[in-house]
Amino acid sequence: MRGRRHLGFVAAAATLLAAAPMSTIYDRWTWLVQCAVVVGLIAGAATLARWWRAPVWAQVLAMATALLFGLTWIFPSGQELMALVPTPGTLTHFAALLASSGEDMRSYGVPVEDLDSLLFLTALGVGGVAVVVDVLTVGMRRPALAGLPMLAIYSVPVAVHVDSVSAVPFVIGAAGFLWLLAADNVDRVRHFGRRFTGDGRDVDVWEPSPLAAAGRRLAVIGVAVAVLLPLAVPGMTSGLLSQFGSGGSGDGSGRPGAGGSPGRVNLFAQLSGELNRSEQRDMVKVTTNDPDPFYLRFAVADDFERTGFGPRSPEGTPVTQGLPVPRELSRSEDRGITRTQYEAQVEIVDFVMPFLPVYTAPVTTRGIDGNWRYDATMQVVYSERASSRGRQYSFDFVRSEYTPAALAAAPTLAPEHAFRKLYTTVEPVREVEELVERLTAGKRNDYERVRAIYDHFSRKNGFSYALNTEGGTSGQDIVNFLTNKVGFCQQYAAAMTWLVREAGVPARVAFGFTSANRSGNTYTLTNNNLHAWTEVYFTGVGWVPFDATPAASVTGSVRSGWAPDPDAPEESATTPTTPGGQATDPSAGPESPDGSEGDPGEAFDGGAGIAPEGGPRWPLWVLAGVGLLVLLLAVPALRRVLLRRRRQTRAAAAASTLASVAADGDAPPGVARVVLSDSELARARADAHAAWDELVDTLVDFRVTVDPAETPRATAERLAREDLSASNAEEAVRLLARAEERARYAREPLRHGPLGDALRTVRRALRAGADRRTRLVASTLPPSVLLRWRLATMDASAGFVGLTGRLRERLLRFSPRRVLAGRPSR
Repeated sequence: MRGRRHLGFVAAAATLLAAAPMSTIYDRWTWLVQCAVVVGLIAGAATLARWWRAPVWAQVLAMATALLFGLTWIFPSGQELMALVPTPGTLTHFAALLASSGEDMRSYGVPVEDLDSLLFLTALGVGGVAVVVDVLTVGMRRPALAGLPMLAIYSVPVAVHVDSVSAVPFVIGAAGFLWLLAADNVDRVRHFGRRFTGDGRDVDVWEPSPLAAAGRRLAVIGVAVAVLLPLAVPGMTSGLLSQFGSGGSGDGSGRPGAGGSPGRVNLFAQLSGELNRSEQRDMVKVTTNDPDPFYLRFAVADDFERTGFGPRSPEGTPVTQGLPVPRELSRSEDRGITRTQYEAQVEIVDFVMPFLPVYTAPVTTRGIDGNWRYDATMQVVYSERASSRGRQYSFDFVRSEYTPAALAAAPTLAPEHAFRKLYTTVEPVREVEELVERLTAGKRNDYERVRAIYDHFSRKNGFSYALNTEGGTSGQDIVNFLTNKVGFCQQYAAAMTWLVREAGVPARVAFGFTSANRSGNTYTLTNNNLHAWTEVYFTGVGWVPFDATPAASVTGSVRSGWAPDPDAPEESATTPTTPGGQATDPSAGPESPDGSEGDPGEAFDGGAGIAPEGGPRWPLWVLAGVGLLVLLLAVPALRRVLLRRRRQTRAAAAASTLASVAADGDAPPGVARVVLSDSELARARADAHAAWDELVDTLVDFRVTVDPAETPRATAERLAREDLSASNAEEAVRLLARAEERARYAREPLRHGPLGDALRTVRRALRAGADRRTRLVASTLPPSVLLRWRLATMDASAGFVGLTGRLRERLLRFSPRRVLAGRPSR
């Protein structure tokens, strides 16, 4: 049985090694972690079934159950019992994932992002192969046939890749198969017996016979030839060096987004691909009571790299715990800033992303489960385990309007501020620096600098809209766009964000949908409504949108009072005014109630203008974990204290009771007399046994040798001679021994003597003679309690094994083998 358990674990490991070619399909290693969990559960279930000596069909049933539970845990639908037990809703969710996997396979290219549908299909397939390999290897003892399902895994990347497949994953899978064959060979030899050479030398089980050694050499040579031959034939592969050197390019084809990895979605590539599609299709439907809604946003790109802007990995809390209220929304209404709360209902028609589209500043959500989280800094709702496909939900949000005066009054962040360092990072480009310096010359505040850059992207300066951009010779995409002045929303948004950051103002790129195709209060948003714009942070105000793309070229484009259309006729008034009509100095900072300038850090806490309701929660979890650990460690000590107190109390009560009985009689003190009652006799014996058990436990706690073969008298004499010779506890331990001896063998138990005092005396003497470590262990983790628990666990395990054995014997009565047992042999 031990060899079969070992062979089962080898079969599981070989299955994971055979799945190595799947690494060429996915862009990340999420699939491997999920498959390892599933295969591990299957191997554990098979081992338990064999430990119970279950038949093969029961082993298959146990592995299939483990596969179901593993898939339920990794791909929950939110309808499980206790978050683990599958329900009909779980099976419906699995069917939906399988149905969408076929469409996703046709829509995406390799390497593919972590889509839940494809990850589920991979985990299900690898888990199914693990079950088949285990049955063939251990149940049927045909490990060579296990190579067929392993080969089926390798056929998947071969069918998906257009050019060639890396040889390295195939070598890893072949090594796993050879390992499986070698382990089966060793197991067979071990069951057959030991082998000896002609001269009588003992042969180890791992030493192959000449025939087996020749077979292994042929297998290794065959694998090597199969791998190296295609590399040597021109045109069959791109070469071994290129397989190691290339990390995989290919951005895939198909629709936007992928589930499971918000920080790895190429938002710009997806936006460009959708806007260039020839057909139009509905993606999102939103119904809101906002009479003039702004853009429905779903993601931001705020991490700058040499290749441009990209999204960071969001960090947030589950939406089921409530959304943090933005600090600027919780204050009284500021001058020049109006905020109104509205409601919106969203239905996802054909939009697959790890984000949920919402309007800016959502405050409550409905219909969104715990798989979704909210990042208050990025102001996005995201998930690392689910996608937006087919979702329906609603939320409340706050719509903010700003006057130019309010934005002009916002102070500039200090250069050393961490927030400014995070959102003003760009690559130094001389042409961009010169342009920003020219545009912002003489501007007195952040708003004037942002407006100068925003107004630069206008038709009068030569900028136009086109889905096909023109190349250049500068070697910099930003310089090419600023020179050619032709592009679409993503070029305008990225360019303005770059220039605003160059001016020292925090900025980022936002992605979403413009408001179009209105029918009453419902907007039907298509792939043509996908849009990108710039968001600029103003201290004490928050993130403010600026859309630099020509308004006439974008369906559903929205312009505002703080960011009007630069191509519209210019207004005569150039100085920002307050709602009361009084002119203000744009360079002046916001005034506090006492007339002093406000502190920028008062409204900003490093969270993109949004502050959570409380501090981080991880200290509470750490404290709770430490408290639980301390409580668990204190259980043995508490158990020992309660047991000792009960025994000592019983011994003291017994001594007082028996003393009163002795006092009533004519016998002098110290002379035993017969207990008049059977109950008193039984109680006296039980009290003596309890006192002796307490003494034995005390000896175990202080690491004093306990010999079960010794009589109580011999044990007491040994303790008085070796461990208690330096104290006054010799008589106390002899008293305990006499009480136990009389309770065991005598007709009359000992009815006098303070057994409780004797126990305390012996314990103090043993404690005084022990070292510090022994005393600490005896107080915190008493060995006597741990020993009792260990023995109880062994007894329970033995009883359970016996029960399962008897149950198995009863089930064997109904085994089909009994019907065939009497069949005549041929």
